[in-house]
Amino acid sequence: MGHIAIIEAGRTFPPMAAQLGDFSDWMAAGLKVDCDRLQVIPAFTDAALPAPQSLQGVVISGSHAMVTDACSWMERLADWLVEVVEASVPVLGVCFGHQLLARALGGEVGYHPRGREIGTVGVQLQTGAGNDPLFAGVASTFGAQVFHAQSVTQLPPGAKVLAGNDFEPHHAVAYREYAWGVQFHPEFDARIMRSYIAQDAGALLDDGFDIGTLLAGVQETPISAGLLARFARLTGA
Repeated sequence: MGHIAIIEAGRTFPPMAAQLGDFSDWMAAGLKVDCDRLQVIPAFTDAALPAPQSLQGVVISGSHAMVTDACSWMERLADWLVEVVEASVPVLGVCFGHQLLARALGGEVGYHPRGREIGTVGVQLQTGAGNDPLFAGVASTFGAQVFHAQSVTQLPPGAKVLAGNDFEPHHAVAYREYAWGVQFHPEFDARIMRSYIAQDAGALLDDGFDIGTLLAGVQETPISAGLLARFARLTGA
């Protein structure tokens, strides 16, 4: 039986990592599988990527990098993700990972025309999303943690929107059978979300955000957080 690969597309702020852990730690906690079933791969360092057929599932993390930077490691990872999808290995992209997966499959990514979406927000399922294996039985409206400046601006052929809100129409997308992307962060809890707001407070103030309002609006988001464990179950891990 193969592993679930956690593909690291970057690392969080060092002070946060020292106190709260890093992207791969948060992903591992959310997947709720034994550690020996997981394989962490720092793709942003050009680490070797395994043969897709050797894996039981793939999760791609968020990143402080932008997909439009088109770094060499991103291009290599995007090519590999196409192989993963073609091999019918279940894959879930989160934030940056969602965007890179979309671009790899023929979509487009760019800066959101309305700027950044930050904090705890409401997300609504689209009609028919309840028939999707990952979202079956999920409440029609749920809370999610968000921290992004870029978005999927054009979906790849055949993609199906599963959830969105007034700001971000592509919060959850099924790209192929057993290939999903979510713009929100199911791996973030309220403490991580507040820490991100605090770490980026200067830039957020420059962008016109009220830090106190953002912090006061942060809540736990158990429904979106549960998607990682749902994904793990779909892989059979």
